[in-house]
Amino acid sequence: MPREELVHAAEELKHASADASSDVTEQLESQAETLSDLAEADHGPDHGRLDRIMHSLSELESDADDETAERIQSAYDHVKAHRETVSGV
Repeated sequence: MPREELVHAAEELKHASADASSDVTEQLESQAETLSDLAEADHGPDHGRLDRIMHSLSELESDADDETAERIQSAYDHVKAHRETVSGV
């Protein structure tokens, strides 16, 4: 069963990578692929993994133009929403 928030985050990053400058495109595509994989995995990511992803997205957002940064922020918000449903910490 896919984790919808992670699916939405991956989609936002795919759109962001299409509009991004070449220096962040590869990183956005990599994060999108990671989120897609996590959305379909048998066991969801833990808080630590989600925190690392969110930190990476924050760094990418600071290096992006305004339109790309908005998409990255949207992806961040989706990851955060999913993280709030994860038990533990």
